[in-house]
Amino acid sequence: MQITETQSDGLKHAFTVTLPFADLEVKRQARLTELGRTMKLPGFRPGKVPMTLLQKRYGSAVMAEVADESVNEATRQLLSDRGFRPATQPKVDLVSAGEEKDLEFTVELEVLPEIVIPSLSDITLTRLKAEPAPDSVDQGLANILKSRRKEIDVTEDRPAGQGDGLVVDFVGRTGGELFEGGAAQDISIEIGGTGFIPGFAEQLEGMKVGETRTITVTFPADYGAAELAGKEAEFDVTAKALKTYETQDATDELAVELGFEDLEDLKKFVRDRLQRELDSEARQNLKRQLLDALAEKVDFAVPPSLSASEFKQIWDRLEEERKAGRIDEEDKDKDEETLRAEYQAIADRRVRLGLLLAEIGQTNGITVSNEEMSRAVFQHSMMYGARQKEALEMFRKNPQAADFLRGPIFEEKVVDYVLELAKVEDKAVSPAELTAALETEA
Repeated sequence: MQITETQSDGLKHAFTVTLPFADLEVKRQARLTELGRTMKLPGFRPGKVPMTLLQKRYGSAVMAEVADESVNEATRQLLSDRGFRPATQPKVDLVSAGEEKDLEFTVELEVLPEIVIPSLSDITLTRLKAEPAPDSVDQGLANILKSRRKEIDVTEDRPAGQGDGLVVDFVGRTGGELFEGGAAQDISIEIGGTGFIPGFAEQLEGMKVGETRTITVTFPADYGAAELAGKEAEFDVTAKALKTYETQDATDELAVELGFEDLEDLKKFVRDRLQRELDSEARQNLKRQLLDALAEKVDFAVPPSLSASEFKQIWDRLEEERKAGRIDEEDKDKDEETLRAEYQAIADRRVRLGLLLAEIGQTNGITVSNEEMSRAVFQHSMMYGARQKEALEMFRKNPQAADFLRGPIFEEKVVDYVLELAKVEDKAVSPAELTAALETEA
C-alpha cells in the first residue's frame, strides 16, 4: 500500500492511496478457491469446478467485493497508523481500478483536535436553592380544584359576566380571507380566563345566548403559527349557551377522592411537584455556570464541518424566528455580517464544549447503560400515545433514533461527574430570584 498525503491544513487531511493489483489478485484467487470448494454447477461434482470457469463467471463480482473490503481495511489502517480520530465519516472516492490495474482512491477527513482536560477541581460554582412559596402551593391546589369544577347551565336570560363560561361558534378571517384553524363550533370560553388569543375572551363579556358579535384581535408576535403571528384578525362569534362553574372546597374528602390520604397529603404532593420544578431550574442554572467555566478553560480548534453544521442549525432557527417576527430585541438593529459572526462564535462554543464533555466522559469511562436507554426509549415512546408500539419499534430498528436519546443522557452523566469534582456552594434564594437568574442567562 502506497500513501501520499495531499493536504494537511489544521484539522483537515487528504491522502491518495494505491493498492497493488497483485495483492488484490491474491485475495481474489483465495476467495474463488474458497468458493469453488462448495460451488455446484451442472456437469461438475462439488468442489471440482475448474478455476477458469469460476474466474469467468464470478471473477468480476469477487474482485469488486475484494476491492471494497480492501479500501475499507486500508482506510482503517491509515487512520490507526497516524493516530487519527475522525470528527466525521471520512470521504472516500475511487480514482481508478480495473483488470490488471492498481486500485487508487482518495481519503479526505477532518480529525478531532488534541483535547487537554482542564483541572475540574479548580471550578467554583454556586447552586441556587429555592423552596416553593406558600401562596404558590395555594395556587397549585386551586388549579387542581379548578380542573375538577362542575359546569352548571344558566337558564335565565342574562349577559355573560366575569367567571362565566360562554359556549360559542366562531369564524375568523385575516385580510378578509378565512384561515386554517380559524373556525370552530361549540367551544367553551371562560370570560376573564386564559388560554385563548389575548383580547378574545374579554370582548365576549356582555353577550347573551343567541347574540352574534364581530370582534377584532391581534395575534401575538410569538404566536405558534408563523403565518398569523402579529396579524390582525376579525372573528364572527355566535353565543349558544351560558354556563357557570361550581368549585369544590379543599377538604379531606376531596383529597381521598383524588387518591390521597387527606388534604395535607394532597398539599404535600403539590409542594413536592413545585419543588421538583424549582430544583430543575436550579440544575439548569448550575449547568450553565459549569459550561461557562469550562468554556473559559479551553480554546482548541473545532472541526470546520461540525462548526458549519451547528451554525446552520442555529441560523435556520434564526431565519424562522425572523419570518415569524420574533427576532430578539438585541439583534434587530444588527447587520447580517455582525449576526453571522456572533452566531458563528456560539456554534464554535457549542461544538467545543460538546467535544470536551465527550472527552471527559470517554477518559473516565462514563457510559449509558442498556437499562438507562430502555427507560429513556420507553418514556419517550409514551409521548406517542396510541402509537407507542410503533415508536418502540422505530427505536429498536433505527440506531440513529436511539442515539438521539443517548446523547443527552451521556451529557447529563458527564455533568454530574464534573459537579462531583468541582467546588459547589449552596445559596438560598427566593423562587423569584431563581427565575430572574435564568432570565438573565437567557
